[in-house]
Amino acid sequence: MDTRSLVWWQWWNVAVVLYLWVWVPMCLSQATPSPQQQGEKLKFRLAGYPRKHNEGRVEIFYKGEWGTICDDDFTLENARVLCRQMGFVGATGWRHSAKYGPGTGKIWLDNVQCSGTEKSIEFCQSRGWGNSDCTHDEDAGVICKDERLPGFIESNIIEMQVDENRLEEIRLRPLLDGTAKRLPITEGIVEVKYKVGWAQICDVGWTSKNSRVICGMMGFPSEKKTKKNLYKQIKMRATKTKPKVIGSSATRMLGDRGQVNYRIHSVACTGNEVHLSVCSMEFSKANVSVPCQGGRPVVVSCVAGPQFSQISGKKPKIKQVTVRLKGGWKVGEGRVEVLKNNEWGTVCDDRWNLQSASVVCRELGFGTAKEALTGARMGQGLGPIHMNEVLCSGQEKSLWNCPFKNITSENCHHLEDASVKCNVPYIGFEKTINITGGRTRFEGRVELLNPDANGTEGWGLICGEGWTTREAMVVCRQLGLGYANGALKETWYWDSSNVTDVVMSGVKCAGDEMRISDCQHHKSVSCKKAGTRFAAGVICSETASDLILHAPLVEQTVYIEDRPLHMLYCAAEEDCLSKSAAKANWPYGHRRLLRFSSQIHNIGRADFRPKAGRHSWVWHECHRHYHSMDIFTHYDLLSINGTKVADGHKASFCLEDTDCHEGISKRYECANFGEQGITVGCWDQYRHDIDCQWIDITDVKPGNYILQVVINPNFEVAESDFTNNAMKCNCKYDGHRVWLHKCHLGDSFSEEAEKKFEKYPGQLNNQIS
Repeated sequence: MDTRSLVWWQWWNVAVVLYLWVWVPMCLSQATPSPQQQGEKLKFRLAGYPRKHNEGRVEIFYKGEWGTICDDDFTLENARVLCRQMGFVGATGWRHSAKYGPGTGKIWLDNVQCSGTEKSIEFCQSRGWGNSDCTHDEDAGVICKDERLPGFIESNIIEMQVDENRLEEIRLRPLLDGTAKRLPITEGIVEVKYKVGWAQICDVGWTSKNSRVICGMMGFPSEKKTKKNLYKQIKMRATKTKPKVIGSSATRMLGDRGQVNYRIHSVACTGNEVHLSVCSMEFSKANVSVPCQGGRPVVVSCVAGPQFSQISGKKPKIKQVTVRLKGGWKVGEGRVEVLKNNEWGTVCDDRWNLQSASVVCRELGFGTAKEALTGARMGQGLGPIHMNEVLCSGQEKSLWNCPFKNITSENCHHLEDASVKCNVPYIGFEKTINITGGRTRFEGRVELLNPDANGTEGWGLICGEGWTTREAMVVCRQLGLGYANGALKETWYWDSSNVTDVVMSGVKCAGDEMRISDCQHHKSVSCKKAGTRFAAGVICSETASDLILHAPLVEQTVYIEDRPLHMLYCAAEEDCLSKSAAKANWPYGHRRLLRFSSQIHNIGRADFRPKAGRHSWVWHECHRHYHSMDIFTHYDLLSINGTKVADGHKASFCLEDTDCHEGISKRYECANFGEQGITVGCWDQYRHDIDCQWIDITDVKPGNYILQVVINPNFEVAESDFTNNAMKCNCKYDGHRVWLHKCHLGDSFSEEAEKKFEKYPGQLNNQIS
């Protein structure tokens, strides 16, 4: 071969190698059709143990089988795409080499390369579906940012893996079919989802600790012993029903489709697990002649918490409450707050985990925790932080029995407030209510399932007269749609069903009821405007604002000013003076004003916006500003027995972001007809020297009083929590000077401390007779 031929041959070899290196993987990636090509919708989940709810091994459900992703060429961009698909806003990291344990089954993807902007992992480059040279020791995991995408619906099913088997869903099946109508189900046969049906667990060696875990998963705080003769009772009750199905009556009660199918045995839980799949157990093997020798299917009895025992007519035991949940829109979820020295405070999220969260849930009468949330996911508290680095075993009766560290201002802030989502019993309240005709599933006219005089159930409307945000809050909660963003008294443009009869009127709710039928309402329907146009409607939202007043600032800035009448014409025009001012000798004389600054924080999860749109704001020429709400704040001076002796009010003439926490930008500014509102994490400050930032106390006699400030008093704008909208102070007025003492939010003290506050006679160092 001559030199030219040799050079040509070498170049040909290089070209072939490059072709194989570049084009063969591309061909391989097209060998297996993608889910998009086959019209199959992928499912994703995080798996492995131990892990938090926002991290784990990535698993994909494709072609009827769960599989994993190999960590070869894995990047943070891949993790971002996957986390968004699982409902999180983004990713903070990823893990290689089966950090969360090796998976089983297929390895669906390998050499995945995403840019980070793809809507789905299937649009990223890879070797192709099912084409991998990896083992499960190379399974990839992700750590997602602990914040959900707006509108994402979270699953109530906890999915974990034990060896090669999975427990994806567990239920309590009532002992007799008729008992299923009585919710919640507190006693039944434990069944696990297996293939296309349900299977049972062998009760040989079953302990109360195992039952405790099952009850926690079902939303109950504790277990109780099942009756020794339970199976005999089941057989007797089944015999009385004279079933037509062939086979043993006990078998029909306990088995699915006429036979018992044992799937699990030898279960050994410690009692502190949040899910049965974490316990030690064995799975029944196929072709075993006697799968549960000498045993029967497991039956568990649970004790319902106070909120759910009320449904069955039992009176709950009243005990001193030292922990509570705030800011959540579902029953059994919210920011964790604890009581210390008669004052409520939050818990820092350092080392916050499912075991500690489960102690909170059980203490409040729920089951174990589904999620232990960090980063103030249920809004920030305002006030003391009482606990840090809480480390419960799961067996404690109260969070205060767990080891924890005290807080210093340097090591924790309210941006780190801990929250929980608890397992709660299924009570089916959402089946008795419906909304129809809305533009989205979050809005519509309210329809209620109501029995008539003959006991026949039918759908009917609710009268819109007197319908407010608090009633709408209960409806949205009952539907599982979050907070109330709007309460509509007229729904004429949503006429979309044949339901026309009004079945409920005069509804008045506190706002914390679990269903609308628990609220006060007329015994017999009385509705002046009974047409479908005037039926009650709601607009629900997954997020809401939450306003609170910074009480210490009020206490620090209070003073008395004698202001000349000639400087109060604008204030009089806006009705900011007491009634006696109209009889004064204008412009001579003065009015005595109790003045103070107020700082209103938005600690919720949505911006606070005026109910009225810009087109309906009212211009006030005197002060040269727009009023976006009729009344934004009430200022009341009350006597010790609660009688109002003087009052003031504040329209939101300039609702804006005065300042914000670090890292948060201002969004609202009133100048030049700007947008009005308060951003999450920001506050609006009304200085003491602004008109109407006062109470006219000209006619008030010296004595001891209570100063009360109420934000959003008419519930015009939806909030996640209205219980913290009022602030109270002890007020002492001697005719020349004024003192405020013990200023606090209405829900920040214990009941005992609040009673003492109301009876407080005054400051002892300046007693007035």
